Amino acid sequence: MKLSVHSPDELAAALPHLLGFKPEESVVFVPMSAALPIARIDLPTTPKGRDAAWEAIRSPLGRYARPGASLGIVCVTADREEADRVVQDFAARLDTIGIDTALMLWANDSEWHDYYLGESGHQTEAAREYVAAEMAPTDRPRPAASRASLASSLVGDREPVAELLPEAREAAETTTPRAEAKWAVGRLKKFHADSRPLSDRDAARLLVAVETIPIRDRLWDDMTTDNAGSHVSLWTNLTRRAPDEVRSAPASLLGLASWLSGDGAKALCAVEQVPRDSRYPLAGLVAAVVESAMHPRE
Repeated sequence: MKLSVHSPDELAAALPHLLGFKPEESVVFVPMSAALPIARIDLPTTPKGRDAAWEAIRSPLGRYARPGASLGIVCVTADREEADRVVQDFAARLDTIGIDTALMLWANDSEWHDYYLGESGHQTEAAREYVAAEMAPTDRPRPAASRASLASSLVGDREPVAELLPEAREAAETTTPRAEAKWAVGRLKKFHADSRPLSDRDAARLLVAVETIPIRDRLWDDMTTDNAGSHVSLWTNLTRRAPDEVRSAPASLLGLASWLSGDGAKALCAVEQVPRDSRYPLAGLVAAVVESAMHPRE
């Protein structure tokens, strides 16, 4: 996703749209060249914490180091003194792996400071309106108020589908995997065409169907960067409605679709919806590609 910003004010306003949620006490690494991904970490507040954070991001960012590679560092925190230390520290560390720091910015809820220009200012409604207008054609959802609220948006009323699961399982036993795969692919195509949420009965049937790995993988194979948004809508809805016993597949598929659409934060929130005791390999794959900052085009 490309977004043109013209001031520190607009960049601060853009962060929630780029991340999918409003960052708090965070360090955001904003790509200034096309090859680099956007990345966010929790604000480290001690030297040891900065060392640990660097170990986590050095390899993912280092994979994209090449002549001209450039990042901006935005430290979002109420603690301006901590921001001063963090931006200088990470700029020096990025230099050691061949990535230039083109911008260093501090921001809180209402102000910003540009370390390179030595300028400060207030965040304005005009900047927020400009960024919102620029993002409107992308059809990306409105940013969540926080990462916690983004995660909670994936939890809905799961009882209606839960009540229909026994019936869906009984029906699945009377047909063949091939027939269920054909139905699942057809139901996916119908959703692509009309974007209407599945009925509880269809939702239960599809959730039972994607427990079968070959059927799940048929729907995974349908994903592209062009239709990732439609997949995000479908699997978001089903993750919200899926009881624990059938949530691993839709949550993992949501993670993949979110990653393909450039929303790493939602991808990680999605795999967090996989029940802890399920040990679902696809969820681990999603987490690995997001945490390694792998670009979807790879």
